[in-house]
Amino acid sequence: MTDAELKPLYSEHIDTITKRYQNAMQRHGFDHLLIPAGSLHGIFLDDMSYPFKSNFHFNSFIPHDDLHDSTVIISAKGDRTLCYYQPVDFWHKVAGDPDGFWVEHFDIKMLRKKDEVRAFMPSNGSIAFIGEMTYPFMDEDFDAINPGNLINEINWHRATKTAYEIECSALANKRAAMGHMAARDMFYNQGSELEIHLAYLLASGHHEAQLPYNSIVALNENASILHYMHYDAERPSEHRTFLIDAGARYNSYDADITRTYSYDKNNEFAELIDTMEKLHLSVVDRVKPGQSYVDLHVDTHLEIAKVLNQFKISSMSPESMVENGVTRTFFPHGLGHQIGLQVHDVGGHQSNADGDPAPPPQEHPFLRNTRPIEQNQILTIEPGLYFIKSLLADLKESEHSSSINWDRIEEFRPYGGIRIEDDIAVTETGHRNLTRAYLK
Repeated sequence: MTDAELKPLYSEHIDTITKRYQNAMQRHGFDHLLIPAGSLHGIFLDDMSYPFKSNFHFNSFIPHDDLHDSTVIISAKGDRTLCYYQPVDFWHKVAGDPDGFWVEHFDIKMLRKKDEVRAFMPSNGSIAFIGEMTYPFMDEDFDAINPGNLINEINWHRATKTAYEIECSALANKRAAMGHMAARDMFYNQGSELEIHLAYLLASGHHEAQLPYNSIVALNENASILHYMHYDAERPSEHRTFLIDAGARYNSYDADITRTYSYDKNNEFAELIDTMEKLHLSVVDRVKPGQSYVDLHVDTHLEIAKVLNQFKISSMSPESMVENGVTRTFFPHGLGHQIGLQVHDVGGHQSNADGDPAPPPQEHPFLRNTRPIEQNQILTIEPGLYFIKSLLADLKESEHSSSINWDRIEEFRPYGGIRIEDDIAVTETGHRNLTRAYLK
């Protein structure tokens, strides 16, 4: 999809998003919202800054995540002003002139200095500030700073994506898929974790600070570390397995994809990957409006228990493994999460727009989404099966140790683990797999 094709979708999107914020402002008694992109943060006792991360409320309106110290101002009437920071700076590359399909929807005020934003701030009415409090706003007398009731309402509605947001997410998946294919090829060429990581960056068209999250590039036993981000520069003596969890961005929207590969495509671990691939796709097939995401998660544990039986890792019945928490040793994280402007998009543990909590089940505390599946949500589906040293040690000390085939565990431990993840957009009657359109 081209920018010309995105333009009419963005026009509908910006009206929908503005209306959401208007409704929240009116419901909670605000006449104006100030939404800064955020500022660069200096490193302690240094003249350099950390990589900039933009305020997702700002990016709900503006499709650029590099406009530090710019500010969107929204009125209850629906007026949209963008205070666009473009300093004179011969040390750094500054933001170019505003351009693209989105600019016609804003009254744009150019700023050369940060404090010039004050000239465009509302002079009357109730004003709420949404973002991180930094210069030049710290001395301003706002009526509210990050009011929880308004933010809860916005977070709740963020789960329902516009057509523009879904297409941007699809394009982010396309970029990520290019990186994943290059990374896979580098693995089969016996590259190091760092070489694989660099191949991913080049093919996806990102530098590290532009990624939505630090990529997980794990060879062999490192695949058992859920958030492994070391990037060993030395090639291992043997390539057994490769797990990559890496994303991309498009117009500030994220992709989050995971794949696992066996170097030997005909060994038993390759067979285990194929089995988990079928399990993953069977879970995806159940994604549709009205389906309970919590039930999907619990049912996935039962299916993983069957895999443990199939590969003679446990002799317990699948039902007993789930009931006694044995599957949580091998699948300790949640099935997935909401995704959009943030990798782990907000609102997954809300039961309504008021922010009433919907916590995960006590026995599954790491499940990031408990909301029923609804049309126009984008969710990840990411079942896994791992051989994690610390969790296996706990299992070995438990009453269920005798039901585990520890010789089989030792056979699989050098391979680390498996995770397979796609991004799924929920349609009126089912779903659209945003990932499989570009990466099998």
